[in-house]
Amino acid sequence: MAASGSQVRIWKLTTLVDGLCFAEGPRWHAGRLWFSDLVRHRVLAVDGLGAVEEVVPEHEDQLSGLGFLPDGDLLVVAMAGRRVLRRASDGTLSTHADLNAPELGRLHVNDMVVRADGFAYVGQMGYDYATHDTRPEPLPLLGVAPDGTVRAVAEDLHCANGMALSPDGTLLVVAESAAQRLTAFDVAADGSLSGRRVFAALGPRDHPDGICLDAEGAVWVACPVARRFVRVLPGGEVTDAIELGDERRAIACVLGGPERRTLFMVTAETLGDPDTSRALRAGRIETTEVAVAGAGTP
Repeated sequence: MAASGSQVRIWKLTTLVDGLCFAEGPRWHAGRLWFSDLVRHRVLAVDGLGAVEEVVPEHEDQLSGLGFLPDGDLLVVAMAGRRVLRRASDGTLSTHADLNAPELGRLHVNDMVVRADGFAYVGQMGYDYATHDTRPEPLPLLGVAPDGTVRAVAEDLHCANGMALSPDGTLLVVAESAAQRLTAFDVAADGSLSGRRVFAALGPRDHPDGICLDAEGAVWVACPVARRFVRVLPGGEVTDAIELGDERRAIACVLGGPERRTLFMVTAETLGDPDTSRALRAGRIETTEVAVAGAGTP
């Protein structure tokens, strides 16, 4: 699906960080970009000049989705162990939420978005990330209250991946990777979801991964199979497309920087295969400037 209603644009991409194994979950917070290096099991933060800090050193589990509590503590999804970890200001890690109850789902959990009040939404892949040998099964979207209490808030999502919340927190958009669509929900004060609907149906190769919202209500979507980032309006019109070519894959994105007009793009040469990703170390954070500023979370 080509960009409609606009001329083809040649985008200038700048590499901010190189040499990563396989990055995920980019978040702009407190003047820096935070992201997980999933295959290295760690979390990093980088400033606008490219200075990188290892925020969470190599962990026993693969680390994916990120978010922040009101007090600034970092939340991190531990995929295989089905936990949300909490990193305190002194660097110590603890379990914020255990997602292992049988009624909540099974297999790997993945991305996450956290509201301003600390309520978090966690997606489930529906297959074993380590083997990639099964078709994803529909599983619930999980809601985690600020006290760590967990419940299912929506049923039967097809590989819930990237998520984004509107600035007022009343709209949640979820990337259903296996269904090639963005799904929207209305959000209640207690975190409950209602009004499920298709925000945008995507093209046949545009399996959505990480996403972010902008101030016009459009969604930037990373499409790993199609090897591109697209900006999609409600209803599905594509206004912009950043094509990466045959050597790189679009994994996730977020709008940040001083005016939130910098699109931070996570790219890779692999789809996260651990051995190949560690050998190549070809993951990057790339950037470009866009016309419409970011809005909401992440």
